[in-house]
Amino acid sequence: MRILIIEDDDAIGRAVAAALAGEGFAADRAADGESALDRVRDAHYDLVLLDLNLPGLSGFQVLRAIRTMHLPTPVLIVTARDHVDDRVEGLDLGADDYLVKPFAMAELLARVRALQRRAGDEAPYRLAHAGVELDLLRRTASRDGRQLDLTAKEFEVLELLMRNAEKPVSRSMLAKVVWHDVPRATSLDNVIDVHLGRLRKKIDEPFGTRLVHTIRGVGFALKAGDGDPPQRS
Repeated sequence: MRILIIEDDDAIGRAVAAALAGEGFAADRAADGESALDRVRDAHYDLVLLDLNLPGLSGFQVLRAIRTMHLPTPVLIVTARDHVDDRVEGLDLGADDYLVKPFAMAELLARVRALQRRAGDEAPYRLAHAGVELDLLRRTASRDGRQLDLTAKEFEVLELLMRNAEKPVSRSMLAKVVWHDVPRATSLDNVIDVHLGRLRKKIDEPFGTRLVHTIRGVGFALKAGDGDPPQRS
């Protein structure tokens, strides 16, 4: 998978490129909109990571130009602009996902993997797996058509599990992505376990099969029902 990073901050660009390389992805970089479009015209990319605040052409202008070229390349906007109007404009212009800075590298990599799996086939602001649906723009969740009343943290935990569906998510990854954890004397394990317990009550107990599984010694996973009844606590 070949990825183009369009980012004018050299430190961020280098860090993202190194993280992607560690996952086995090939990454090129462009520091402004004009050079980014030259690269897009001259080479095939499987994914574009796009900052909005670029010198010269803005990220929105770059995105519009990419879509005008009728390129199906998925675009993940990575920006400090967190207003809902910016999210809506980016998605309406054809972005496939939107990540706000500062971000945990683990979350960026999870979103890259999710886009790789989806390959643009799903609506960019929705995630769906095993009957669970998330609307990332409206921040709503449902299972089998029934709305789930989640807190903000429960939604973020479920979103991370959904982006890594069928794969284990460690407590350290949850701490970094959901709680933006920094080194501390006391771990967040108990806090994470409490939130997972509450999420299970809402997403599993009212239904016939369990989706949120504990992977002993590893973490948690959202997996299609295996016939096990929900665990009650």
